[in-house]
Amino acid sequence: MNAADGFHAMQQQSDEHAALSALCLTDNEFVMPGSGPAARTGVLLVHGLTGTPAEMRVLGKGLNRQGFTVYAVQLAGHCGSMDDLVGTRWQDWLASVESALERFSAHVDRVVVGGLSMGALLSLAVAEKRADKVAGVCALSTTFRYDGWSIPGYTRLAFLLPLFRWLGIGRKSVFMEAPPYGIKDEALRARIALQMHSGDSAAAGLPGNPWWSIIELRALSAHVQSHLGDVRAPCLVIHANEDDISSVSNAYDIARGAVNAQVELVLLDNCYHMITIDRERRTVIARINDFLARIASVHASEPPSHGQ
Repeated sequence: MNAADGFHAMQQQSDEHAALSALCLTDNEFVMPGSGPAARTGVLLVHGLTGTPAEMRVLGKGLNRQGFTVYAVQLAGHCGSMDDLVGTRWQDWLASVESALERFSAHVDRVVVGGLSMGALLSLAVAEKRADKVAGVCALSTTFRYDGWSIPGYTRLAFLLPLFRWLGIGRKSVFMEAPPYGIKDEALRARIALQMHSGDSAAAGLPGNPWWSIIELRALSAHVQSHLGDVRAPCLVIHANEDDISSVSNAYDIARGAVNAQVELVLLDNCYHMITIDRERRTVIARINDFLARIASVHASEPPSHGQ
C-alpha cells in the first residue's frame, strides 16, 4: 500500500467512525468502531428488563478488542423513571431493537444480535422476524421464566397480573430485586447494589421490576417461544448452572425449540445470572469472540450474491 492508498484508507475509516457515532441517539447508548477485517462484523447488544446499555459495556469492550464493531441499544422506556417503563409494551422494546438493527446493518456486512436476560428474548425475536438481517444470535441468561433459586415463591402468582392490570391495580407496584442480584462475586455485588439504589437508573437500572412490565415480559416470552422454529441463524446460548434468576431450563428451551438453527449450548459453573460481569465474564467474552469469528469466516467464504 502506497502513501496515497494509506491516506485514503485512513480517511475512509475516519468517515465510517463518524457515521457510526451518529447511531448513538441517546446519552446512554454507545458505539465502538471496529478495526481490520473483523470490523465488518457488527454486534448489536441488547440489555435486559429495567437494565441499561451500561450493563453491556464490559462485554462490548471485550468484543471490540478483537476488532468487531459494537453497538449497544437502549430499549424504549428504559434509563428513566418507573412511569417511563410502565408506559411501554414489549412491542416497543422489540421496535427499539429492530430500528437499531436496520440502522446498524447499513454500516457493517453482517450483524450478530446478542442480549442478556430479557435482551436474549428480544435478540431471538428480531432473529425470528428479520432473518434476512441477523447472521447470528447470542442468547445470554435467557429469561423465559423467573424460576431461579432466589426468586420468591409468591412470584408463581404472576399469572394473575393481567387481571390486576385490567382492574387498574398495581401500576405503581414492583417486585423488588433481592440479593444476590444475579452476581456471585461478593465485592462486585456490593458495588452494583450501591449503584442500583443510588437513584441513577441510567447507571445500573431500576432496583425492581414493575408488575405491569412483568406482564409484558411474559407476553414477549410466549411470542418468542411460539416462533423459535423461525430462527435460522446460528445461536450461541450461554447460561449459568446456578442462575439465581432464570434456571438453566430456559437455555434448554432454545436448544429444543430452535429446530431449524444450529444451537451451541455453553453452561457455566462459577457465576449467577449476570454472566457478562460476574466471575466467568472472560469465558463469556472468549466464547462469543470465537462464535463471531466463525460467523465472519463463513460469510467471508461465501460467493457474492447476484448484483454485488
